[in-house]
Amino acid sequence: MEAMSTKKKLITRDDWEKRLNDVKIRKEDTDRLVMNFLVTEGYAEAAEKFKMESGTEPEIDLATIKDRMAVNKAVQSGNVEDAIEMVNDLNPEILDTNPQLFFHLQQQRLIELIRNGKVEEALEFAQEELAPMGEENQSFLEDLEKTVALLAFEDVSKCPAGALLDVSQRLKTASEVNAAILTSQNHEKDPKLPSLLKMLIWVQDQLDEKVYYPRITNLSTAALENPAV
Repeated sequence: MEAMSTKKKLITRDDWEKRLNDVKIRKEDTDRLVMNFLVTEGYAEAAEKFKMESGTEPEIDLATIKDRMAVNKAVQSGNVEDAIEMVNDLNPEILDTNPQLFFHLQQQRLIELIRNGKVEEALEFAQEELAPMGEENQSFLEDLEKTVALLAFEDVSKCPAGALLDVSQRLKTASEVNAAILTSQNHEKDPKLPSLLKMLIWVQDQLDEKVYYPRITNLSTAALENPAV
């Protein structure tokens, strides 16, 4: 006996909008989501303005955002030594209790020395500061070897580890520092809003298998599109 094919149910736009309108969402909750995003992403002035307009209290002192963004800017500009000093000024325990983060910052310092053609200084720094850390951690040693390998190539684009000199590496290190600072302030390291949007996409993918319904395809406008039957 052949299995009967299951037909998808059709939900009209009017019915779908009625269901959406039946869901009650408090303005306070959406305001907190916005404030969470502004604080986590480091938009200090926008967060201050939003606080005044909505009355939403931020989860951390807004003054600390500027300090965190100063660290972020220093790393992205290649001024890693300054960034380390600023992190220690904010909270010495951040690097004391996170050897991986400290190694990655020191590795970034080495990368910047290599980028600037300071070969002798780079070798000395690698030997004195990073090699001892590599002796205690195999993963650190492997990362150190990849970084030092940049010195063996006149054309770093031919080096397997050449991507370490890309701007993306600075961004990666800055993101790691940003997350550590937020964690030290008992704040989530990632904003909640993007996670909710990912959840929306996942839920719609699940619904697509069962029903035809007006779905959101453009997250920036959140406009509903009529179901394609």
